[in-house]
Amino acid sequence: MNTHVWHGHATRAAALAGCTALVLTLTAATAQARPGHHHPRDTARQTLPANDGWASHGTGTTGGAAADAEHVYTVSTWAEFKAALAAGGSAPRIIKVKGTIDAVSEGCDAFAAPGYDFGAYLEKYSPENWGLGTDLSAEPDASPEGLRRASAERQEEAIKANVPADTTIIGVGRNAGIKGASLQIKGVDNVIVRNLTFESPVDCFPQWDPTDGDKGNWNSEYDSAVVYGSTHVWLDHNTFTDGEHPDSAAPTYFGMLYQQHDGQLDIVRGADYVTASWNVFTEHDKTILIGNSDSESTAAGDRGHLKTTFHHNLFKDLVERAPRVRFGQVDVYNNHFVAHDDYAYSFGVGKESQLVAEHNAFTLPDGVSPAKVLKRWNDSPLTATHNRVNGRSADLIAAHNAENPDAPLRSGAGWTPTLRTKVLPAWAVPLVVDHGAGAGRLR
Repeated sequence: MNTHVWHGHATRAAALAGCTALVLTLTAATAQARPGHHHPRDTARQTLPANDGWASHGTGTTGGAAADAEHVYTVSTWAEFKAALAAGGSAPRIIKVKGTIDAVSEGCDAFAAPGYDFGAYLEKYSPENWGLGTDLSAEPDASPEGLRRASAERQEEAIKANVPADTTIIGVGRNAGIKGASLQIKGVDNVIVRNLTFESPVDCFPQWDPTDGDKGNWNSEYDSAVVYGSTHVWLDHNTFTDGEHPDSAAPTYFGMLYQQHDGQLDIVRGADYVTASWNVFTEHDKTILIGNSDSESTAAGDRGHLKTTFHHNLFKDLVERAPRVRFGQVDVYNNHFVAHDDYAYSFGVGKESQLVAEHNAFTLPDGVSPAKVLKRWNDSPLTATHNRVNGRSADLIAAHNAENPDAPLRSGAGWTPTLRTKVLPAWAVPLVVDHGAGAGRLR
């Protein structure tokens, strides 16, 4: 185990000097190769360091580090990116992304099925005309809903990209990114994704569901990245954002927000051994989902899996799910959470979750209680110690229970994380994380 906690009572000046030194030390730590290995100058061949979260468990995570020269690709368009993913058979590969590549450069109209008309869709399925309580699943192919389904299928085919095993995807320089796409890390092992800005995909054809709640609701598809049944995945120094399409700019129809975003990162369907480090998650609503259902049909495949570590990430201006957890042993340490006025919660405590949240810092607006950090969805014990809210030590479980006496949370996740790198005290986290997290800051 390589776990260290820094203690001490220094003066303010010494503390700030020490924090500056930590910035330099710790942001470089993610670029270290495993002990005993030569530190490669090419960041594309760097591997996850030993003891760096759940993705270092067992065989560790090396991505495409072993790729030969024929399987190193530099891409600058969406077509080139998808071609690089498909080329080379099962050989390890490195894909270097140069600039921002756009999966929807031709706009939403390019995916619309012949005859699809959004105005006709709104007219037919308005609550005044269609009512509430009856879903649209039986609508024929020629109906507005049928044409919406066909349009959605065309978009799905275009923007989803399947990532093979033994792959590293890395941005070149400070301004690399992928816009409007959904990265599918599905049923594979050993994947690294680093130094990219992901602008959340916009669902061009959300579905109106008259059965969702007592008012109906719009539902959208497509996450920026999905880890589905995969193992040994390292997501590092990326930025996930809604970018040019924030929810605040979305219109309302039928009195409900026309929701065109799903999640930024989903870890689901028995996925295991994931480390998310030094990322920025910002400007989003439903951010990260670990385990996508309480149903017994999915629970059977999720129990004992979904082991994930989040460390040194910046969670800024989010509404909820940072993350929401079901089933998994999830370790969340040394992250900085910066909330805005629309803040709902950070940690969703879901069915059979085993969340450990330690040494994190929270910056909440005036009038927002620390009790909002935790949201109880199920009675699942968690460990939440050594956290700070607005610069002061905070017992997050006690704060929650004081304001929710009828639905208390219990302490004690039942396991102790051992796969950690250097652990900062929570007071040092904001400076270090804000300085080092996100795309363009990889060293």
